Amino acid sequence: MKIPLEDNFNDLLGKAQRGLALTADQIAARAHVSLADWQRASQGEFDEAVVRRLAPVLGLGTETLVALGRKAWYPADPGSISGLAMFNTPYGDMTVNSFVVWDPATKAAVFFDTGADATGMLRLVAEQGLQVELILLTHSHVDHVAQLAEVKAATGAAAWICAGENYPAAQPFTAGREFTVGGLRIGTRATSGHSPGGITYVISGLARPVAVVGDSLFASSMGGGKVSYADALRNNREQILTLPEDTVLCPGHGPLTTVGEEKRHNPFFT
Repeated sequence: MKIPLEDNFNDLLGKAQRGLALTADQIAARAHVSLADWQRASQGEFDEAVVRRLAPVLGLGTETLVALGRKAWYPADPGSISGLAMFNTPYGDMTVNSFVVWDPATKAAVFFDTGADATGMLRLVAEQGLQVELILLTHSHVDHVAQLAEVKAATGAAAWICAGENYPAAQPFTAGREFTVGGLRIGTRATSGHSPGGITYVISGLARPVAVVGDSLFASSMGGGKVSYADALRNNREQILTLPEDTVLCPGHGPLTTVGEEKRHNPFFT
């Protein structure tokens, strides 16, 4: 079963509105639509003509936003990658992703976030005979760290988080640090904006390059710029979308995607 996209077209309208600090009246006037048109669009009623007027005012790609509104796009399945497993667990009215990555040769493994329920991650470790050496957190929002205490107790592994998050349950590190797990190298890139110390982990040593991006970027969307919308946009462009196009992106919500898919289909960056 496909994991649904994290955001609909109207979610992007709302994130851009909040990020640009525009009122509904300002948007309607600049887009030459009625306030009622804006209100209907922002509530999820898709009218292509209206969306085409709204997109440029909000700095969103017109054709890609229309495709999202038509429900005409979903990222191509990157296929199975030995040493990468994704877990999607319910948290309130949404679902959240977490990942296990391991070196198939040495069985050394790392957890990326915990999701709302780490039972499946721990079961995989037991079934595959993995040794969890690290727990690496993308950021400290509760849906991503909900099972941290349980995972630390079950694995004995140390947890790490970028220092900007100021999260006492994990050891802090500075962006740019590299971790090693078996034959895997894990680089770190600062991708703050959605959270103060949001971090992207770039993994080399698997069959394909992989980046665990947390809530910095989603398939056809991104996390809201709760700390800084401008920083979120810039960091995504400079730290994630500059990776090789075949890099598999592992987001905190929604399906897997790739750098190439997002460069061509994400309305925030097209």
